[in-house]
Amino acid sequence: MALAVEHRSDATTTVSELVARGRAAQLAIRDYTQEQANGLVTAVAWACYKPENAERLARLAIEDTGLGRYEDKVIKNQRKTFGTLRDLLDPGAISVGVMREDRELGLTLIAKPVGVVAAVCPSTNPSATPINKTMMIVKGRNATILAPSPKGATTCELVVELVHEQLRKVGAPVDLVQMLPQPISKELTHELMRQADVVVATGSQNNVRAAYSSGTPALGVGAGNTPAIVDETADLDDAAAKIKLSKCFDYATSCSSENSVLIPSARYAQTIDALRRQGGYLLDAAQKSQLEKAMFPGGKLSQKIIAQSPKTIAEVAGFADPGTYTSEFFMVEETGVGDEFPFSGEKLSVVLTVYRYETFDDAVELVGRILRYSGMGHSVAIHTKIPERPQRLAHELDVVRVLVNQPHSFNNGGGFDNGLNFTLTMGCGSWAKNSISENLSYKHFLNTTHLVRQIPERKPTEEALFGSFWKKYGR
Repeated sequence: MALAVEHRSDATTTVSELVARGRAAQLAIRDYTQEQANGLVTAVAWACYKPENAERLARLAIEDTGLGRYEDKVIKNQRKTFGTLRDLLDPGAISVGVMREDRELGLTLIAKPVGVVAAVCPSTNPSATPINKTMMIVKGRNATILAPSPKGATTCELVVELVHEQLRKVGAPVDLVQMLPQPISKELTHELMRQADVVVATGSQNNVRAAYSSGTPALGVGAGNTPAIVDETADLDDAAAKIKLSKCFDYATSCSSENSVLIPSARYAQTIDALRRQGGYLLDAAQKSQLEKAMFPGGKLSQKIIAQSPKTIAEVAGFADPGTYTSEFFMVEETGVGDEFPFSGEKLSVVLTVYRYETFDDAVELVGRILRYSGMGHSVAIHTKIPERPQRLAHELDVVRVLVNQPHSFNNGGGFDNGLNFTLTMGCGSWAKNSISENLSYKHFLNTTHLVRQIPERKPTEEALFGSFWKKYGR
């Protein structure tokens, strides 16, 4: 017990020193103008977007974690950073001074910093996520302390080093961006959550739950398990190409990667053929059994499968067919949902579960069951030419996002051809026990002061408020 107390004391001291430095840095930029705050954002963005840096970070991320694909991580580092910078430099993205003036109500809303933010980041995106969060955080003149996963710590160290180079160029204090020292531990991360002013947690649900239990205001995300509906009106080649692009990008490290596809019986064979043309391999019953044993030993998703190439998965599963080693992704037919059907959950791999349905009503019901089992609140995709169908999904399903005819993992976290803001942190609402039901943005790292002036009285009569009720039910 004495050792445990001493260990906690060490963690407390270490984190206290980091937080103190962060507060001093944040205080130093308290009077920054919007232009200066935007300059901070651009400096942080350039640290990751700069081509040689994007490549260095991607290369180190692969070495560090063994997850994903180098070429895709380069794209992710640049695309997410570029898109987020577009959002944050929009003239309407006000994070300093007066955000809104309503003369009729006599209200003026003034943006203020939240302070020091603890940013918990996953191993699946050890460079893109820290950069993405940091851009949003400094937009509000805040400081951040990054808490990477142990696997991604070395990559995160390089992120901080590169960001510091750019902060020095713009004359900003480098302690605006810090990280926990290695070795990263649960004790350090939890202590940081306790001492920070705000926590934003992306990654494992254990970290998200710890964030919400820390006693500090927290922003967390839900688990992904995106189902994609292909209906009888869909352009099959277009849908298959988008599903393949999304499913295979960075070997499915994204929580927005499609985990299942629902296909109408009337077009089942044609849809499977379209997916095959994109490099999909449909496993037979014996191969499915092989993969299940390799993929879920003891009922848990194997680290040997997560974010690995199809060739590696084929080797781990011990497939005999040479075609499995040259495929782009695997398809597994399934009929049920729940613990007895492990392929119905999130897989973080290039394995796509395939369901067959008869009517669109059946598809909606099945999607609901899939999400209730895993992925509540996150998102759903649909490929269709009938506008009413995605509208129905949006009204009936407990999800934050419904994407129509889009590559899901590319556009769920913001796209250049949709209206969602760019992010790598997707809130999933109360359905997933999250505090936000939207994409994380700079707005979540602002406090707001309300200047309230007196205006002419706006008091209605009793009749105006109760009249219709009295008429229908009596007094």
